Amino acid sequence: MSRKTLNKANLEKLGAEKLAELVMDLVEGSAALQRRARMELSAAEGPKEVAADIRKRFASLRRSTGFVDRSGQRALVKDLSGVLRMIETRIAPHDADEAFELLWSFLQLAPSLHERTDDSHGSVGDVMGEAVDIISKLSPRISVNPRALAERVLDAVADAGYGEFDGIIPATADALGPEGLDHLKRITEDWASSRPSEHELAKYRGFGFSSSPEDSVLRNRQGTRSIILADVADAQGDVDAYMARYSAEQLTYSTIAPDVARRLLDAGRIDEAFDIVARARAAEDGKPFRMFRYDLDEAYEECLEKLGRHDELRKHLWDTFEQVLSERSLRKYLKSLPDFDDVEAEEKALEFAETYPHLGAAIGFLVGWPSHERAARIVILRAQELDGNAWHLLSTAADALEAGYPLAATLMRRAMIQDSLDGGKAKRYRYAARHLAECRSCAPAIDDHGGFPAHEQFVAALRQKHGRKHGFWQLVDG
Repeated sequence: MSRKTLNKANLEKLGAEKLAELVMDLVEGSAALQRRARMELSAAEGPKEVAADIRKRFASLRRSTGFVDRSGQRALVKDLSGVLRMIETRIAPHDADEAFELLWSFLQLAPSLHERTDDSHGSVGDVMGEAVDIISKLSPRISVNPRALAERVLDAVADAGYGEFDGIIPATADALGPEGLDHLKRITEDWASSRPSEHELAKYRGFGFSSSPEDSVLRNRQGTRSIILADVADAQGDVDAYMARYSAEQLTYSTIAPDVARRLLDAGRIDEAFDIVARARAAEDGKPFRMFRYDLDEAYEECLEKLGRHDELRKHLWDTFEQVLSERSLRKYLKSLPDFDDVEAEEKALEFAETYPHLGAAIGFLVGWPSHERAARIVILRAQELDGNAWHLLSTAADALEAGYPLAATLMRRAMIQDSLDGGKAKRYRYAARHLAECRSCAPAIDDHGGFPAHEQFVAALRQKHGRKHGFWQLVDG
């Protein structure tokens, strides 16, 4: 590696004085980099000093009121992530309690941050989730009164309008211990049934709901109560208490049954888990959205395996593969077969995939398996069926097939180009131009176009049909 390559080892050779000069140049004019540099200097003095700097940063964030645009939000998230790393690496190893208090304060910043940002991509929420994860690691080392912590947890969860304290009960379960978890359960029940405060009623009056403010508050509390008690039950290993939050009908939902079944399986209650899953599968039969059943399928398979019903398991795995070309199901099916039987079964499965009605699903499966020769074959045979709008699938498949099967890769890229131009999708023109360049680079490797136009003929036809799409051609010719 060159001594000019920008890496840690080469930079260390510059020496402290030169690196200090570089840092001063870099931080000049950047408030974020200056804050980071000051925190690093504080960290060198010890955890108390850097904790004081972090508290100052929190106070500054609480005072801020201006809206943060998209580019500013990226910088903000990077800044917040840097603060978390500082807490985790510079404070937590020396003082777990101090780190915990800082992380709790960090989570309490969520309302003001969300009010100032458009977090449609969830980046601010993700940073809050990272803070909860760090609390989980710290939990066994925290010195705190369990009952007092339970009361803090209830207050935080009840008031968390942006989900910033989601997962806080599992994260603090070690610190809460049996005493704290029992106390949390009791105070949650009391809170859920107590009379709403005037502050809560005023908030719900402002929403303009048709139901009375008191009914709205109590209904919201019951939802929060259900979540808290379920988390407590999980922490205590109480499967029955976890199940009690759901009605008999809810236990048939494919979004709920798998979680309940897994808890029953972990508790060794296999027959009950199978019953839950079987009823949920029966309720789902006939629904068109098969994609939502993957978790339910996995729970069902685990039940069959633990019950020793191997023939049923194999049939289910093959049926699932045939329905949705599930790679996971096929691999599990092949693994369950005796030696040598799997080779014949794999060949049968790949032949089936080639004839699968949905071409996109077939290409995705065969490329991922991988069986590139078969994937290329169906692309060429069924080229008229290619959906150029499935750009993510076709781009990935074309990249995978380009070296060995350049004609198939070219046909998929042409489909994407034509979809972009036929639909006047100007935002995709730069991608279409890139795909056309990739077609050009593949052209010399194609010995036989098999009746499809050569590259020059394809481009000429594009110019004739879409010659007025100047934005595209400027990208191609520029």
